[in-house]
Amino acid sequence: MKFFFDLFPVILFFVAFKFGGIFVATGVAIAATFAQIGWVWFKHRKVDNMLWVSLGIITVFGGMTLILHDETFIKWKPTVLYWAFAAALIFGMLFFKKNLIRTLLAEQMTLPEAVWNQLNWSWAGFFIFMGFANLAVAFAFNLSTDDWVNFKLFGGVGLMLVFVIIQGLVLSKYIEEEK
Repeated sequence: MKFFFDLFPVILFFVAFKFGGIFVATGVAIAATFAQIGWVWFKHRKVDNMLWVSLGIITVFGGMTLILHDETFIKWKPTVLYWAFAAALIFGMLFFKKNLIRTLLAEQMTLPEAVWNQLNWSWAGFFIFMGFANLAVAFAFNLSTDDWVNFKLFGGVGLMLVFVIIQGLVLSKYIEEEK
């Protein structure tokens, strides 16, 4: 359920784009992200840092898209977000000696330190890859904005799902069954 909740702004962006175009979709994505944070705050009285980062990036890049009436900015938004996540994972490890993936998942599983580090680096690499994939679809392959929006929802979610399944398969050998 959390997976769909996290996708809420992207799904609304997709639907709004299909009915109203890129600028309506951008406004809807900004509003949906504000609503998402409001809901999380109302339910838990705490909002994850990643959600705040996402709000900041959608507000800045979406706002520039709307003010300048230029869809280039909203097309950069996923890349900036992916690379911000990758930078947080990398800088956390290198400069603060903190494994953010471990911080997020330690309550759900117990893994050897080397595996936690591998997991952190693999997520950082995945986010870097996703940033480049977004730029390629948005700008390098000469595809339409409609193609980019479809990739944003279906390609991005599909790649994330495949990556999570691969991670699950790799980690499955470390998960012990309860007796």
